Amino acid sequence: MTVTVRVPAKVNVQLAVGAARADGFHDLANVFLAVGLYDEVTVTPADELRVTCEGPDAGQVPLDATNLAARAAIALAERYGRTPDVHLHIAKDIPVAGGMAGGSADGAGALLACDTLWGTGASRDELLDICAELGSDVPFSLVGEAALGTGRGERLTALEVGGTFHWVFAMAVRGLSTPAVFREFDRLGEGLDVPEPVASRELLDALAKGDPDALAATVSNDLQPAALSLFPELADTLAAGRAAGALATLVSGSGPTTAYLARDPASAEKIAEALRTSGTCRSVRVASGPVPGATVVDSR
Repeated sequence: MTVTVRVPAKVNVQLAVGAARADGFHDLANVFLAVGLYDEVTVTPADELRVTCEGPDAGQVPLDATNLAARAAIALAERYGRTPDVHLHIAKDIPVAGGMAGGSADGAGALLACDTLWGTGASRDELLDICAELGSDVPFSLVGEAALGTGRGERLTALEVGGTFHWVFAMAVRGLSTPAVFREFDRLGEGLDVPEPVASRELLDALAKGDPDALAATVSNDLQPAALSLFPELADTLAAGRAAGALATLVSGSGPTTAYLARDPASAEKIAEALRTSGTCRSVRVASGPVPGATVVDSR
């Protein structure tokens, strides 16, 4: 039997970050929107756990037990008293190390694929528990659509979205380490009073109405100053998108991918073309959301 699961990327339309906790994590108010860029994880029985990967930047993806897909297979196998003897093949299309939860998507995809292959019958809550153990963004990769993540982002509340939002994403010429960005956030905030992270009521209303102008006025990312401090050239990419007519520009998550909200598909293509010719980024993608989370697309 072979099972293939498709999993989307995400953009954070709001990322409010609290002060560092005693455990090193930060409390978040993280408004996720799943967008139509996808990885596919295919799982087949094997003599031992093995990970392979293809697609853009596949060479940057670890193929050992540190890979989130491998960790997901191991975690589910341990919970159900079996060995994780599967071949996990990842077809990458979500940017690697780009702040769009590509690794988290692979973890959620592998978890659902192994659950389907093995017939474990795990409940949605059990799968979400395992996702939360794997990483802060993994639960959202499983559920998709739109959600508010609290705690360190793993506790999800589904959000209503009243329409489709159109986005352009610009991939940077190099990566950014998420832990390094959080360390820079802490450094920049040293000695300052960091407020408790709270979701913006205006932003949630804009999502519910499907209003791109209202959303543009309310998007925010508390990690953006830290990302720009470590990678100042991102400011040029953001400026190029703004000049091309983007309603809003922001760093996606911890970066270095930058996101541009467009009014409609035609505007998105215009912004994408301007970014492609700007010389400020490596590649550009167009996508819309919300879209469903991890979904079995083949099982035979």
